[in-house]
Amino acid sequence: MTDVKKLKETMANNLKKQLSRKGITQTMMARDLNIPEMTVSNWVKGKTYPRPDKIQLMADYFGINRSQLTEELPTNIEPISPRSVALPILGTIACGDPITAEENVIGYHYASPESLPTGNLFCLEAKGDSMHPTIPDKSLVIIREQPDVESGEIAAVLVNGNSEATLKRVKKQGNTFILMPDNPNFDPILVDENNPAKIIGKAIKYTLDL
Repeated sequence: MTDVKKLKETMANNLKKQLSRKGITQTMMARDLNIPEMTVSNWVKGKTYPRPDKIQLMADYFGINRSQLTEELPTNIEPISPRSVALPILGTIACGDPITAEENVIGYHYASPESLPTGNLFCLEAKGDSMHPTIPDKSLVIIREQPDVESGEIAAVLVNGNSEATLKRVKKQGNTFILMPDNPNFDPILVDENNPAKIIGKAIKYTLDL
């Protein structure tokens, strides 16, 4: 293996390890650092080697020394679990697209992997007081993607032509279900053929910044 090829391979392996440790994708890093996604992809694939200024930029981004990107690291060290996992925060849902498609994402929430359940996770911002006091207004709710929930559980539900996600408690009655607010000052929403809705996930927990 030539020296140049070895350098590219070492950089690619180390970069993939750092992306995994930080719990982000190469697309997210490219956006955060304002670097073309194709450029980052070529680094990750070992096709090209970054310039020194880009190496320093990535080292600062990951909070590591440059050598942790450029030098071959020992393989007998236990890998460190990611310090945080990036969960997409969804805005308006584009009809027909996967709910976590890039065009639906307005930001990311970083959480410790030890505190999270398994499955595909995303976040929604609670708007209004309909779920007060269970879920405060403006809190960030972590959702596990799943097509159904048990009666009485809180779910993220697509309404208004599958374009808007709302958080409500699901009460099932036969083949229909009712979206119940926890706040008695709000009216329940009956889901039927004239007012369709789609469950997209189960509410797991919420966080609220002061």
